[in-house]
Amino acid sequence: MKQPTKKILVADDHSIVRKGLKDTLEDELGNVTIGEAENGREVLDMVRKEKWDLLLLDINMEGRSGLEVLEELRKTNPKLPVLILSMYPEEELAVRALKQGAAGYLSKRRASEEMVDAVKKVLAGGRYISATVAEKLAADLQRESQQPLHESLSNREFQVMRMIAMGRSLKEIGVELSISAKTVGTYHTRLFQKMGMNSDIELTRYALINKLVD
Repeated sequence: MKQPTKKILVADDHSIVRKGLKDTLEDELGNVTIGEAENGREVLDMVRKEKWDLLLLDINMEGRSGLEVLEELRKTNPKLPVLILSMYPEEELAVRALKQGAAGYLSKRRASEEMVDAVKKVLAGGRYISATVAEKLAADLQRESQQPLHESLSNREFQVMRMIAMGRSLKEIGVELSISAKTVGTYHTRLFQKMGMNSDIELTRYALINKLVD
């Protein structure tokens, strides 16, 4: 008996990445329909208009980040499985995404090797968690009473903190996120308040020590 066609939405702001993912999925899975989105707005619009079996979501898109899109989808489409893709190391971002309801997390550095297995597992109703992430989750459970400072940040505050740590100016951050300089300044102030810090140097040092940026 022929299996029903699976509908997978691939969201990444680089067309060459979307094509690579699409070609791999079609070659390996066969009976699939692939949709494409290049930013968070398109993702939410396409999910609202059509029913999808899986969303492959890049975490680092312009405008609304993948984590912000995931947060919105958990409210509007809680049953949609979301597999996060990222160019960043698994550790902190993976745990944050999984705690927000992602069905799995894949580093783009190993995506070609693991993606098909991860997609098959999630489409079958499971979750994809690598050994590295499983260890991090276990460690987090052991020190639940000692949450790191960045756990108190909203997704947008977390995104701004990482961009500051990567050397972006507040003006550059505003342009990339499509928000005003005043709004970026507000997030900047909140970061200092929530994390008990007084300078961008402290923020950057913290982000590097906790492996929140490369």
